[in-house]
Amino acid sequence: MLRILVALIVAFFGLTGAARAGTDEDAVRRLLHATFDKPEQKLVIEPLVVRAGYAIAGWTQGDMGGRALLQNKRGSWTLILCAGDGIKTADALRRAGVASDAAAALAQALTKAEQSVAADRLAMFARFEGLRRMDADDKHPPVPHRTQ
Repeated sequence: MLRILVALIVAFFGLTGAARAGTDEDAVRRLLHATFDKPEQKLVIEPLVVRAGYAIAGWTQGDMGGRALLQNKRGSWTLILCAGDGIKTADALRRAGVASDAAAALAQALTKAEQSVAADRLAMFARFEGLRRMDADDKHPPVPHRTQ
């Protein structure tokens, strides 16, 4: 009877751990879709890696693409910045404010995840030029209009 009880407890915690594994990924996807989906163009998010309270999502929408860096702050995901290839390395992640150990783990996970991404999709991620910090409402800050 004790063995059965132990087996049930192990199975329960195994299942809840598996169920939680997708929770962060799902929350990140929901946030990005809610923020950037357009009726005529849905955001495609893949790959997505989560490590130590941070996430990087490769995204495409129409003929544009890039990568989004997010952070889990007190149980809620927040979009920190959007970038292209400039956010792929641990050094770049550290400069963006990610702790050193988390930056290394995140960069390594991204490199591994992107090995299975088609070259044309990776090229779309690289199209995003520069690095754009996000405001408190997860929107790109307004770009000043140029006067002519």
